[in-house]
Amino acid sequence: MVGKRTRPVMNNPTRNSSSLPKPGRRPRFSWFLGAGCVLVVLTAFLVSRSRRDQSGRASSASPSSAEPTTGHDASIHDRPFFHQPNRRSPLEPGLTAEEVVTTKVAEFARSRRHLARAMAKRFKVAMPDEFERFFDAAEAGRYDEMKAIYTSLRQQRESGADTNWYGPWWRTIIETQGAADAAHEWPAQKLLDYGNAVLSSLKPGMIYAGGTDPGCFIPTLLNETSDGQRHVVLTQNALADNSYLDYLRFLYGDQIKTLTEQDSQHAFQEYITDAQKRWQHDQDFPAEPKQVRPGEDIRVGENNKTQVSGQVAVMAINEKLFQILMQNNPGMSFAMEESFPFASTFANATPLGPIMELGVQNDTDRLTAERAAQSVDYWRTTAQQLLSDPETPEGSDPRKAYSKMLSAQAGLFLANHYEAEAEAAFRIANEICPTSPEAVFRFVNLLVEQQRPQEAAQLVENALGAAPDNQQFASLLEQLRRMKPK
Repeated sequence: MVGKRTRPVMNNPTRNSSSLPKPGRRPRFSWFLGAGCVLVVLTAFLVSRSRRDQSGRASSASPSSAEPTTGHDASIHDRPFFHQPNRRSPLEPGLTAEEVVTTKVAEFARSRRHLARAMAKRFKVAMPDEFERFFDAAEAGRYDEMKAIYTSLRQQRESGADTNWYGPWWRTIIETQGAADAAHEWPAQKLLDYGNAVLSSLKPGMIYAGGTDPGCFIPTLLNETSDGQRHVVLTQNALADNSYLDYLRFLYGDQIKTLTEQDSQHAFQEYITDAQKRWQHDQDFPAEPKQVRPGEDIRVGENNKTQVSGQVAVMAINEKLFQILMQNNPGMSFAMEESFPFASTFANATPLGPIMELGVQNDTDRLTAERAAQSVDYWRTTAQQLLSDPETPEGSDPRKAYSKMLSAQAGLFLANHYEAEAEAAFRIANEICPTSPEAVFRFVNLLVEQQRPQEAAQLVENALGAAPDNQQFASLLEQLRRMKPK
């Protein structure tokens, strides 16, 4: 994501990066950070029993073995769920999955070093020796060394020292570390399966936006180190970061219409104006439902000067910028793997493998009850594969990642009023990973709205049994036990 720490967003924002969140490395499985927000939302819901917080995404390809695919046949895309033959890497046959992944990480590190040098030259900044040492370690596969260098670089960046180092080229460090972390933490074949499930779902020329760490870094790694069409791969989570926009312009400016400074200013000002209006409503009408969102820190000081901070605010701005990016490229198709739910994308979204296609215009591809049911069937098969695989035990990174994807799809179904399919999807997501905050909290929201608190409590009891030290689950269970069905 944009980083754990965010700075206040002022009214009348400027391109000065001091008014923006820092472009730091997203924490591993950064969607867990969203769980706190989900808990706040749920707590408010339990008090007010107000309308549902609708969130989500949708699905359709299957995790296979080997490498990602990008070549597509139009007749195949006429079917709502498809699986493409795996595209092959230009590696020698007979390599193990571990050797394939190791080679890919080294190749990716080389490509990102060249990109960092080119960007430093373009922006007339000398690349520091620490960056070179980082890439040396990454290319050689010395993970502990590269991790230590990365940690040191990030600490320097967060301390404010040598800020010229951390321009748009800093993203090359983040992506290299993210790819290496995934290779270090995931079973090699499961990493290839996951990346293949995402990339083989993409239509020709489709722009892909990854949200979580695995959803961003694994497809980025395989997209650039495998045969077949290369896609534009980005993250929606960093769009509020000016240096990331510079990075996208440098990398993809000849392929898509990227976001401009004016786009950024417009999104920031629009959000500030709306936040101030909602804050004022809550001050003027304290008896009415609150319009300031849970987790949204809005402060209005002297001269009506508004400051907004926190992850909820940053993601709201990211959503506005993502909308602008889609509007800037009306002839291109987009797919997303969700971090925080972007409700503005739900109306015209549809399942596409384990991810979601956005802005669907033709009736053939629109989300229907039949398509949602097909997606649930796909996920039942996927869950069976995960649950029977010794490389994906309970609590493993692949299970967390797939459960998060499915929870997002369930949210999409719910937003489009396919409640039966949403409930089925939530149940499978909880089976895949009983301790997934997204799967637990979002399913509980649905059950509570349907006046089924006892079932919700049982769900949380199961989660707490698997994660007895989780205080959020414990607090949630206590609230649910105090509720009585109407």
